[in-house]
Amino acid sequence: MNILVAVDLSDCTDIVIKKASALAKSLSAKVWLLHVAEPEPEFVGYDVGPQTERDAVAQHFRDEHRALQALATGMRTEALETTALLVRGMTVETIVAEASKLDADMIIVGSHGRGAMQRLLVGSISEGVIRHAERPVLIIPTHKRGQPVSMADPEA
Repeated sequence: MNILVAVDLSDCTDIVIKKASALAKSLSAKVWLLHVAEPEPEFVGYDVGPQTERDAVAQHFRDEHRALQALATGMRTEALETTALLVRGMTVETIVAEASKLDADMIIVGSHGRGAMQRLLVGSISEGVIRHAERPVLIIPTHKRGQPVSMADPEA
């Protein structure tokens, strides 16, 4: 079995990794750990700035790569066959495309539990994946249950 686990490298990532690891162990599954990085600036319609700006973008990309590799290494120490993938692109489309390309049996993503107004204005990655995926999607809630979620709280 192949499981694609999409992570955003936020504070909530550890919760998603812990739940995904437990499920992968119980299913003896191979894990594809995916982080979707921002697309190239030209792709979203603006020109790349001066060299310092390009250097900052490159450093951010390297930092994401290191963080993702560290997560994959941690999963491997738990005897899980894990491959880390850092792909640039639009988040929902890239997750769905990678799942198809890898012939994943399941996609796992986290949900931050943000409020209805924020979902209305900017959408939700997990909702987008559910709408567009052609395979099962498991949503891991990463917010505290039973507590109201406020738009004013960026960590919610």
